[in-house]
Amino acid sequence: MKKQPPEPDVWKYDLANGWEALAGRTDDDNDCLSLKTAAPNDLWFHVHGLPGSHVILRGPESEKADPATIKAAAAIAAWHSKARNAGTVPVSCTEAKHVSKPRGAKPGTVHIKREKTIKVRPALPDPPA
Repeated sequence: MKKQPPEPDVWKYDLANGWEALAGRTDDDNDCLSLKTAAPNDLWFHVHGLPGSHVILRGPESEKADPATIKAAAAIAAWHSKARNAGTVPVSCTEAKHVSKPRGAKPGTVHIKREKTIKVRPALPDPPA
């Protein structure tokens, strides 16, 4: 029997229309979240050029996230980073299938392709009423 990989320890945020954002707590959690938990078409976010959590945006099957939901996930990635107290922060976004781990890299280090950069203010979503 194959052993299941451990679930990453994450912060979980419920967003509008059935979407959720998951943010890794440690480098090992980021690895697990980005490389094992994320489905190929989930969106992946990370603050550009600074240490921070990897954030996965997942939603209803075969739906595309709207710009407001994407911006909310990017703001979560900015919040869970060294740029939390900055004004506007650049956040990299790509589909999870474009995230890979360089051979021998330390936990939390990934290589991404086909990224877009979104500029957002670090923030957490308002809790559902």
